[in-house]
Amino acid sequence: MVVIPAIDILGGRCVRLTQGKYEQPTVYAEDPVTMAQRFAAAGAQLIHVVDLDAARGSASNRTVIAQMLEQSKVEMQVAGGVRTEDAVKALLDSGAHAVVMATTAVRDPHLFERCAFGHPGKVMAALDVRDNKAAVGGWLDTDPVVLKALVGRWADLPLAGVILTCIDRDGTMSGPDLDTLAKVRKMTRLELQYSGGVSSLDDIRRINATGAHGVILGKALYEGRLRLEEALAL
Repeated sequence: MVVIPAIDILGGRCVRLTQGKYEQPTVYAEDPVTMAQRFAAAGAQLIHVVDLDAARGSASNRTVIAQMLEQSKVEMQVAGGVRTEDAVKALLDSGAHAVVMATTAVRDPHLFERCAFGHPGKVMAALDVRDNKAAVGGWLDTDPVVLKALVGRWADLPLAGVILTCIDRDGTMSGPDLDTLAKVRKMTRLELQYSGGVSSLDDIRRINATGAHGVILGKALYEGRLRLEEALAL
């Protein structure tokens, strides 16, 4: 299983939200480029980058992300507001290892399919779950779609994988939602990454036991509850 540190960018700074709420972000660093270099120096092979401004459609941090891709010697999967074929191509051309699509994957299956087949093995689907529904629009809205049906329609696409984020756990450090993870693991044969509530090495062990291929770490790293080196060694 791959351990993946996360860098969430809001207004050009590294922040963390709690349960996806934009109202009270916690700022942990002014420079995402330096943070990416720090994670790379600790041994990270892959970083999860989220453009929070683009996710809710208010602005974009694409310039900062381009600098991260250019200056950091580590692969990155980039998420947040990626809703067009041009946006996918631009990020991949800038050096992104993979591009993550959330709202489009839920609400525009034909466009998502074109992106997936246009860039096989380079597009990921984000399954952001709140109250057993798929959240979209930067987690500000939910769609009344059956999760199994949604995941099932991704089954035959040449995706790089699926990222499951349990929003109610995100930023809480209250432990992962293993029940939802186990359910989604049974729904798909695609590679599956988990995010939300992870705060200890034991949490990582339990996620690994479900058969997940990756775990994304956020607030626990920034708050010092977990050391990236220890997580990677595990």
